[in-house]
Amino acid sequence: MTTSEKKATRDIEALCAAKGMRMTGQRRIIARVLASSGDHPDVEELYHRCAKEDDRISISTVYRTVKLFEDAGIIERHDFREGRARYEQSPESHHDHLINLRTGDVIEFRSEEIERLQSEVARKLGYRLVDHRLELYAVPIDDEKSRR
Repeated sequence: MTTSEKKATRDIEALCAAKGMRMTGQRRIIARVLASSGDHPDVEELYHRCAKEDDRISISTVYRTVKLFEDAGIIERHDFREGRARYEQSPESHHDHLINLRTGDVIEFRSEEIERLQSEVARKLGYRLVDHRLELYAVPIDDEKSRR
């Protein structure tokens, strides 16, 4: 486990403790697997990864724990149009997502230009932007060339 993964795991556990959540061994495994995920796993993927560490973890335990972490604001739920919820640790800083419709890969990015434009649009409509979520759905440019 890398230093950043250890820190992320401690952060999830610290957030749970700060919210008065009891951390069982299985919850610690789920927190560790979530923190070390470089992708945005759904509950099924998360369950399979956790079961490799402890085969006594049930899928219902993973579902309950994910819901508990989500309700506590420790993880975020994303619905990327594929009929399944995917999760990531609540980020320390804002980022947006680009979803590759061919592979399902999720790419995180940040664009100051997009951030300014969104605030400008809200202001022109008489609002102050307080939050947003941007998801771009795309196919590789090479994919389009091969269809022509």
